[in-house]
Amino acid sequence: MDLHNIERPKIKKNKKRLGKGHGSGFGKTSGKGHKGQKSRSGGKIPAWFEGGQMPLQRRVPKRGFTNIFKKHFRIINLGKLQEVDDIKFDIAKFEKLNLIRKARANEKAPVKILAKNVEDFNKKITVKANAFSKTAKEIIEKFGGSVEVI
Repeated sequence: MDLHNIERPKIKKNKKRLGKGHGSGFGKTSGKGHKGQKSRSGGKIPAWFEGGQMPLQRRVPKRGFTNIFKKHFRIINLGKLQEVDDIKFDIAKFEKLNLIRKARANEKAPVKILAKNVEDFNKKITVKANAFSKTAKEIIEKFGGSVEVI
């Protein structure tokens, strides 16, 4: 064995043999101590339990509200489409080029095109998507491209 490939020795540690007599070190109470909830069978305390003190999620004031009808979009910026060497785009192509996440069971959100990073955008493209921002639509049409809402 050389100095450059020294390895830590393999240590085989025997498992705790709970309740196997005083000599084992884990006899009688099997390492659970005396009495109390955690010594009983099935005695588990939830991770968030604070011993009867008012829990954090109830102490902290609640603010605002969440709109359950909000639409969540998978977004693509026009700047990304400028980089791709193609002129026709649809949702399947966006997924294939990894421009948006593929639609999974919980990720079937519609696709929206936004106008970000468009300083040097000058491409004639055809895009099919679920939604377009007003600016993105104007920019695409300004350079002779077409927009189709699915």
